[in-house]
This record gives sequence, structure tokens and C-alpha cells, in this order.
Amino acid sequence: MQINKKNKTVLCLSLLTLLSTGCVTLEEPYNPTPVATSPADANIAVQNRFQDSASKSPSAVDSAIELAQKHSELSEKMSTLKQEYLKLIAENDQMKGHIAILEPDLKQTKKELEQANNLLLNMRIELNEWKTNILGFRNEMRNADKAQLQALMKILEALGGEVTIETPDQQDDSASASQTNETTITKSK
Repeated sequence: MQINKKNKTVLCLSLLTLLSTGCVTLEEPYNPTPVATSPADANIAVQNRFQDSASKSPSAVDSAIELAQKHSELSEKMSTLKQEYLKLIAENDQMKGHIAILEPDLKQTKKELEQANNLLLNMRIELNEWKTNILGFRNEMRNADKAQLQALMKILEALGGEVTIETPDQQDDSASASQTNETTITKSK
């Protein structure tokens, strides 16, 4: 209660001081009046100085009211900014929580992706080896077929058959497309 009385007293004294001294705000740069040469001119200059300042500048009460309005506006802005600040802090904490939850998932996903990449690399290497093996087996199969045909021809000759081998030049055009490099075997009677 005593503090409240002291605050009121200090406020009243400060307002009385402001009222007695007056708050002067200059809208134009201060131009001092030239020094008058005669006493009559000096009195007129002094009167004009006080009249001009009273008519141009607001009174202390008007200044106090204006300052109070500015203070209330700034207080409202400060309260809205403080609310926004608290909202941003809450959102930041919420995002930190989401990050803490998602970080292990991200690490797990990175690990799985690395394993999948390694698996694909190994599969590609195996596929290239398979292609190489297939190409090699194809040549081996041709050689085996050729050896089998030669053995078959020897067997037919041993059984008393007559073997004639046609070359691609001897075959006619229609048969050459379907029967290239084939042998014709005829058995003698």
C-alpha cells in the first residue's frame, strides 16, 4: 500500500514538473531571433518568441496524452510479439521432438539403402559373369555339335554309307535360308 502511494506521489510530481516546464517539440530547426538594437525591438522579439512557441508546440498535457497513446500501442505490439515468440518456441520444441523421433528411422533407412546398393552391385557383377559364361558356353556348344557331327559321319562311313557334304554354293536359294551349313547323308543300297 505504501509503495502504491509512493508511486502515485512520484507520478503526480513528475506530471507537475512536466506541466510547469512544458514539453516543446520543434518541427522546424531552431532559428534564434536576431539581437535587437533597441529596447522596444527586444521586448517585441521576446513577446513573439513566447507567443510563437506557445502556438506552435503542443501543451504538456497533449504531449503526455500522445506519449501515453504511443506507450499503449507499443505495449500491445510487445504483447503480440511476445505471444508470437512463445508460439515459435513451442513450434521449435515440437520440431525438435519430431527430429528426435525421425533420426533413428533416417539412420536405419540409410543403412538399408547402403545394403541394397551393395546387393545391386553384386548382382550386376554376377550378371556380367553369367553373360561371359553364356558366350563361352555357346562357343563350346558349337564345337561339341561339330565334333558330334564328325563322329556321326565316321559312324555312317563305318557302316558303309556314302556321305556327301553340300556347301552353301551348291544349295538352291530357298533351301539355303533354312538349311545353311547342314550336311546331307545318303545311304547306298
